[in-house]
Amino acid sequence: MAWVESGRGRDVVCVHGNPTWSFLWRKVMAALDGPRLHVLAPDLLGCGRSSKPRAVAWHTLDRHAAALAAWMESRRLLDPILVVQDWGGPIGLLAASRAPSVRVSAVCILNTGVVLPGHFRGTRFHRLARTPIVAPLLFRGLGFPLHSLARVQADRRSISGDVARAYRWPFRRMVDRAAPLGLARMVPDSPGHPSVAGLTAVDAWIRAFPGPVELVWGRKDPLLGRVLRRHAEQLPRARVTETEAGHFLQEEVPEIIAGSIRRLAGMPEVP
Repeated sequence: MAWVESGRGRDVVCVHGNPTWSFLWRKVMAALDGPRLHVLAPDLLGCGRSSKPRAVAWHTLDRHAAALAAWMESRRLLDPILVVQDWGGPIGLLAASRAPSVRVSAVCILNTGVVLPGHFRGTRFHRLARTPIVAPLLFRGLGFPLHSLARVQADRRSISGDVARAYRWPFRRMVDRAAPLGLARMVPDSPGHPSVAGLTAVDAWIRAFPGPVELVWGRKDPLLGRVLRRHAEQLPRARVTETEAGHFLQEEVPEIIAGSIRRLAGMPEVP
């Protein structure tokens, strides 16, 4: 498992989702760089510079959480702040629950799903990922959805040009494109889906978490913008910050995210 890190001080672990990699956190890391915080951003297996299992079926919530838990324990983290987005939410929180030597002290949650919904439906995107023949052709053959990341942004210019090419870079070879499809298929479409047990454990963990929690949300996210309401209602102690960003809000409002992390670390606000 590859990762990037910057700064010195209290540990902050930032976990990305699908179909991104640690590159997603570069602006947040730049905003936090200094002597107070040590920010680490791993690449989930199958993504970024990490090893890439070639079987789509390898990608399960349990396997990703186990791999991340092992990485977290190997880093000997000290009271880390956990920052999660997209699939990084369930994977990061489940990993934290299964890493006995890692005692997470605070959690910053960005556009993800860590509280169980009333019904498991998935979006049109996730239904497409389960379509025989068509899904492998789109995801593995044509590199979908890596050419469409800007479409879930409030400002489409935030993922364009060299930035868009950087997101595609780890998946430039067809044999390395199992993760985007595998992670999409991890989203449950029924109570019997293999991810439900892990998601149930994540829901229980975050509800019982005794430390501070902040929700920072891009409300113009067409995928998860509306999910904020459920999380705010079910996590009433959490501080909520709504923004005008889209799904990958790290590209659009990195300073707001950095401000949330500073608060969770007990640092003074930056004027």
